Amino acid sequence: MLRSAFHFDLPPELIAQHPAAQRDGARLLVVDARTGELHHRSIQDLPELVPAHSLCVPNDVRVRHARLFLRRAGGGAGEALLLRSLGAGVFEAMVRPGARLKPGASAAVVDPDSGALLARLEILETLPEGLRAVRVHGGDHDLDWDEIDRIGRLPLPPYIDHRAAAEDETRYQTVFAARDGEAVAAPTAGLHFTPELIDQLQRQGCGWSPVRLHVGLGTFRPMSAERLEDHAMHEERFEIPEATATDLESVIQHRSRPLLCVGTTSLRTLEGAWDGGRLARAGSTRIFITPGYKLRTADHLLTNFHLPESTLFVLIAALLGLEVAQAAYAEAIRERYRFFSYGDAMLILNARA
Repeated sequence: MLRSAFHFDLPPELIAQHPAAQRDGARLLVVDARTGELHHRSIQDLPELVPAHSLCVPNDVRVRHARLFLRRAGGGAGEALLLRSLGAGVFEAMVRPGARLKPGASAAVVDPDSGALLARLEILETLPEGLRAVRVHGGDHDLDWDEIDRIGRLPLPPYIDHRAAAEDETRYQTVFAARDGEAVAAPTAGLHFTPELIDQLQRQGCGWSPVRLHVGLGTFRPMSAERLEDHAMHEERFEIPEATATDLESVIQHRSRPLLCVGTTSLRTLEGAWDGGRLARAGSTRIFITPGYKLRTADHLLTNFHLPESTLFVLIAALLGLEVAQAAYAEAIRERYRFFSYGDAMLILNARA
């Protein structure tokens, strides 16, 4: 299929720049994948919409402060987005301007407000997909993730037009985020949950079994190829705790209770880890879910609204069919739903035939 089939016109004013006043205050478009029926509800209605005794699978990854602001040797500005640790103090990174930050180059890591020197970054080598291997050091030692966390900024998506502020420090993390991990984007469907909402779901018999996908370029990098089969997904690491894996394997094999993925990252983790009889406890995935793909694990999906011609809108079309997906997004646009990370949400029911 062609990428252009997944285009839709999105008014720029519908791109949410800030979260809803309340974490659970988003609107919710409910879509039945079997019938194509649409209903307008709210996130606070989830306890009555999610089938009783469902097993909810969120992504509990934490977003790192992985965005570094640079001052190059000639005085020009630059940026580095650290994607993952390669070990021995070396990180895989996306840098800009790429033409100026090639192997052998170095730059100062600075505070974007005061200009104060925080550390130094060295470009070690060029990696596939235009990425770089970099080392960040502060005087006499290389910095680890915890130290990067203290000097970096939250990497808000490029369609959010402000730098991370105090509001984002709270609202661009889920309330259930773990202490570790190396995600560079939030699992945004999980941003809607409050402890009270989770408690309501659990009181109606729903389980809560987190997995962890370290969200990287595979989730949000735009497609450049015109044909879907020519697009190469970036590899992302996942971990599934033993207790979660044991619970999920029984549910998937016997379909003993409905399984709701909280976000596309959780869905991609399960589909990438499932081999037909067992879930890998750790590994990596490049899975690209496109029309014609049949879900093997989840029954339902909670997700935000995604970019035109993105791999995530392709995933939505795979679950609903392209015609229903386009109709649902057209309805959301007509009704002025808010899009992307800080926006409203969609609940897809009966996604697995």
